[in-house]
Amino acid sequence: MKKRETISSGQMACLFLSFMLGSSYINIPQPLTLAANNGAWLSVIIAIVYGLVLLSCILYLYGKNPNWTLIDYSRKILGKWITLCICIPILFVLFLILSYIVIDIGGFFTTAMMTETPDYVFHTLILLVAALTARAGIEVMARMFILLLCYSIFFASLVLLLNVPNYHSGYLLPAFPAGMKPVIHGTYSIIGFPYGELVLFSFLFPFVNKEKAKSLKKYMFSAFMLQGFFIITSILCTIMALGPLSGTFKFSLFELARLVNIKEIITRIEAFIGIALIVGSYMKASIMLFVLKEALSRILKLKDERIIIFPVTFISLLLTLTMFKSETEHFEATFIIWPLVISTLVVLPLLFITILAFFRREKIEEKGDSI
Repeated sequence: MKKRETISSGQMACLFLSFMLGSSYINIPQPLTLAANNGAWLSVIIAIVYGLVLLSCILYLYGKNPNWTLIDYSRKILGKWITLCICIPILFVLFLILSYIVIDIGGFFTTAMMTETPDYVFHTLILLVAALTARAGIEVMARMFILLLCYSIFFASLVLLLNVPNYHSGYLLPAFPAGMKPVIHGTYSIIGFPYGELVLFSFLFPFVNKEKAKSLKKYMFSAFMLQGFFIITSILCTIMALGPLSGTFKFSLFELARLVNIKEIITRIEAFIGIALIVGSYMKASIMLFVLKEALSRILKLKDERIIIFPVTFISLLLTLTMFKSETEHFEATFIIWPLVISTLVVLPLLFITILAFFRREKIEEKGDSI
């Protein structure tokens, strides 16, 4: 029997940071400032509080039985048929997330870098690489993503620092030009991506080495707060640099990189941010594909989990090519429809199962490996 893969708590936190950051710190500023104007940073703070509640729930369930996923808890508490009613929508959500990520990468290439190349070329390549990565296993992903995460964070931070001469603090005022309604609207637009999606990351918790799991909660909360710091910082810097135009550029950090011009020596560094965006999206796509593989294998009780990776990848490729007719449809689906979908199909079942698990008197036994 093949030995089960395990990673440390620190590696799991790095995967979580890769999952939460991904391309969010590059993609979120534009739609958020478009919705909340100068109050976008407050929208992020409210969304962070929302995310902390969800993270506390999944860590609470992990503390009761570290071998179980949300599907296992549902099967134990709610029964087989109700679990099936919960799992089918979750699988639907996982396919959508993976497709949205790949569509986003293709959109970036065709609008900012390689405008003459068809979308399907980028979709095929990124899904193929993500499939090979997911098939390599979580241990390989954990080791590799640490380096890619450092690259992504380093160049994003470098762009923000090099733009200091372009910042104008006056653009931050007034903080709430239209009251709190835009702030609430901005919060709604990001509770699905990325904060509601963190519930799905809990499918990876059984891979944490049980001997090194004591510090998992500390690492996870630290990674989550670090992600929130990066998001807030990128939004504030975007507003200070672009002012009223911050909501008009789709990839705000990419536009900030174009503004860098230090004595005509350090200039045109947007390619590094472009690579950071691709790397971040690739990491998240790989993690989501791995989660989708785990969810399907738990539902179908497969012995060889990796055999479904390439069929699932092919289905996702077909979805990316047929889901949307225009970029506007993709934008509306991500920031208008998606928060409602993720809250209804993923967050509500998590909260319901957590409440039932909390009020159960009998202790849930350690049977996770047999499920």
